[in-house]
Amino acid sequence: MSDRERLSRSSFRRLQPISKPRPLPLLPPRIWSEQDWERIQAGYRARDMDEKWNVFAEEDVVYLHRSWTGRGIYQATFSLADGGGYRIAQAVVEGDPERYRFADDEYDCVMLELVLSAIVLGEPAQKAREKLTALSRRTADGANLPASVIQHSAVGLRSDP
Repeated sequence: MSDRERLSRSSFRRLQPISKPRPLPLLPPRIWSEQDWERIQAGYRARDMDEKWNVFAEEDVVYLHRSWTGRGIYQATFSLADGGGYRIAQAVVEGDPERYRFADDEYDCVMLELVLSAIVLGEPAQKAREKLTALSRRTADGANLPASVIQHSAVGLRSDP
């Protein structure tokens, strides 16, 4: 584990659990390395207004909350993958339309992976970003928006540590 402090539920002043968990039928296929898993377990705290996500782990479950509202949006359970590394074995997403606007299962699968990759791990995650943009443009809300606006609205920016 890195030398930075591991975040926990108590690291955040206001968190709201997912109120209506809806199973996510599509899961990211990525196998996360041991090093990735350690960094994911360390969590991530939004540092400014342009960051949208707070992330922490309890044992094998990773919780992803919106930073401004504290609302839980995703919850992913990791398990050992065949051949090494870790994979997301199951996940839920907020099902209450008052708390989270559902796009579709493919969008949520990409968003879950993108937050972990781009925000927590600080990876460029260009393919996931492109896929999120394409999925967002299928809706009336995102049809004519530039990719940068779509991505910032959903994922936000990651400040350098």
